[in-house]
Amino acid sequence: MNRKMNKRITSLLLLITMIIITQTSCAPAEPEPVSREEFLLDTICSISIYEMGSAGNSDVDADADAKESAEAAIDEAFALCRHLDDTLSRTKKDSFVGRINAAKGEWTEVSPETVELIQKGIEYSKLSDGAFDITVGGITELWDFHAAEGEAKLPNEKKLAEAVKHVGYANIEIEGNKVRLKDPETKIDLGGIAKGFIGDKMSELLKERGVTSGIINLGGNVICIGSKPDGENFNIGVEVPYSDRTEIAGKMGVKDKTLVTSGVYERKIEVDGKVYHHILDTKTGYPVDTDVNGVTLTAETGKSADIDALSTICLIKGSEEGTALIENMDGIEAVFILKDGSVKTTEGAAFEKDQSE
Repeated sequence: MNRKMNKRITSLLLLITMIIITQTSCAPAEPEPVSREEFLLDTICSISIYEMGSAGNSDVDADADAKESAEAAIDEAFALCRHLDDTLSRTKKDSFVGRINAAKGEWTEVSPETVELIQKGIEYSKLSDGAFDITVGGITELWDFHAAEGEAKLPNEKKLAEAVKHVGYANIEIEGNKVRLKDPETKIDLGGIAKGFIGDKMSELLKERGVTSGIINLGGNVICIGSKPDGENFNIGVEVPYSDRTEIAGKMGVKDKTLVTSGVYERKIEVDGKVYHHILDTKTGYPVDTDVNGVTLTAETGKSADIDALSTICLIKGSEEGTALIENMDGIEAVFILKDGSVKTTEGAAFEKDQSE
């Protein structure tokens, strides 16, 4: 594991530690959660279960049977995460998405989950008028945002210009459980929505196993099942952009909610002194340039895929259009952190700015 990856993992662990401290900083009598971390989805993922309902029959910290049930539920949830990642990842040739892209316009039989997510991706591609487009794969494969420091390169201009020509969600055709791309050079990339979708499926599974209080953290995608065991809100930190996940701009008190944070600082490279981030303009192939460094959206549990896509759309559109978009949606709120360091929120956002400075 290289030095850059070690630094990234250390930074992620610091952020997760901060979130857990915030979540558990109430009465000492509150039970400790059953928790586990795994490196999945190119990040550190964690699951913490505070309380089981009828399936566990008792407090997870006090009852050995319930603790065993919680651990089994975590096993299943992480297994589901791995399975869906193998199914939906553009970079895995044997995934359904990989097969669709390699089929060069031929029909490909896929799983129901793949169809479900592609349909949702098309929905948000339409909503954004193609600014967010799940057929951006030909562009994204030309960028290497994991390049080691000093080794990053820009894509070939001609190849990038050619890839832009093949972006278009209208190229996707679906018939039952089969998918094809009308343009053989079009490529699907579900990276802007898949993590939220996987989080939704994981939370659904945990609820079915009897979890009544818990948190899934997929590194930027947080899902709160229920509330703390005492009925109080979970307090989730909103990070300061470019702080290496070590500072929070404020916190949001939530229960039965999902939060997704997207930022231009999450994956980036530096070439000839200029920084290039991973939120790409589908019309040029290069990073978008707006007034937003990061945005956190909240919605009810089960809507993580939706706000995963919407958070990217908000980054692409900028704070003015992004705010107008979210204000017209029921049950969704936003916190924008702008390039000048200021914070802008939608009217109903339960955001408490950090006062430590």
